[in-house]
Amino acid sequence: MTVSKLRSGTLLGVVVLVAACGGGGEKAPEVARAATTGVYAVQETTITASFEAAGIADPLQRATLSTKLMGSVVGVQVHEGDRVAKDQLLVRIDARDIDAKRAQVEAGIVSAEAVYQDALTQAKRFRALYADSAATRYQLDQVEMGLARAESGLQGARASRAELDAVGAYAEIRSLFAGIVTRRFVDPGAFVAPGAPLVEVQDASSLRVSVSVPPRVAATLRRGQRIEATIEGRPAAAVLEGVVPSPAGAVYTVNAVVPNPRGDFLPGSAATLRIPDGERLAVMIPSRALVRQGDLVGVRIETASGVELRWVKVGAVAGDLTEIYAGLRAGDRILAGGE
Repeated sequence: MTVSKLRSGTLLGVVVLVAACGGGGEKAPEVARAATTGVYAVQETTITASFEAAGIADPLQRATLSTKLMGSVVGVQVHEGDRVAKDQLLVRIDARDIDAKRAQVEAGIVSAEAVYQDALTQAKRFRALYADSAATRYQLDQVEMGLARAESGLQGARASRAELDAVGAYAEIRSLFAGIVTRRFVDPGAFVAPGAPLVEVQDASSLRVSVSVPPRVAATLRRGQRIEATIEGRPAAAVLEGVVPSPAGAVYTVNAVVPNPRGDFLPGSAATLRIPDGERLAVMIPSRALVRQGDLVGVRIETASGVELRWVKVGAVAGDLTEIYAGLRAGDRILAGGE
């Protein structure tokens, strides 16, 4: 669907004010300053067209947290709706088997360090003996090889501890960012498998609106460009995040970010982006000239035989002006006061 908005530089010359008594009228300096009564001669004006595309305002950050462990849930520290800080503990998994393995690994590291220190001492002694020609080259090489094996064993034991620590970290599920808990999938006592969802956290301080547009519209967009947005009928400012081709190839996906630090907009709300789409001619009249009767909208037209009510199709509203899609043309004279 394509709509348009009035450029600030084209307010002049949209309509011409004509004295209610007849000819000799003067052009109004601005539409907003025109008299509240009188007759206007409708003219076409150049406006900046906009392409409206609908989408959903989703949180910029949302994560469903899980674990790599298999075990029982021993504690859930949060409930749905709780606000959490970054790195805050959310869920704890039973990790007694990890603790037992850690004790074995620590014992292996102590043994590997002892072997390495003994090999290092032997290597230093044989290096001195070889320097004094009291040991052969073969003996020194054997000792150096033993030192290398001991060092490799120590590094392997320490790597096992690092791996165990990484796995053990999944026993405590912490929030990756500050936000709100939106889903709690488990309770204490539940048995979980690797990859099973535990808690969902989302940060709604920034929202992302994704819409689809044709290639001709996407070609004019640039990252960082500011565009107008509407979320649940309320205006919002958006910054273009990026434009990417869709898998189908016929359209492009436009992503725009709407700052939402005070939580004015709820995630999942219906949103619309107004994307600039060139210029065109349009008929714009003062909104006060419209006559509304139920769902019908009309204007009062001055004709040779008098004043008649003509129904029109209205479009976008820009300030105190309304675009008329159908029912009026340049040269028509309408009553400014509407009712």
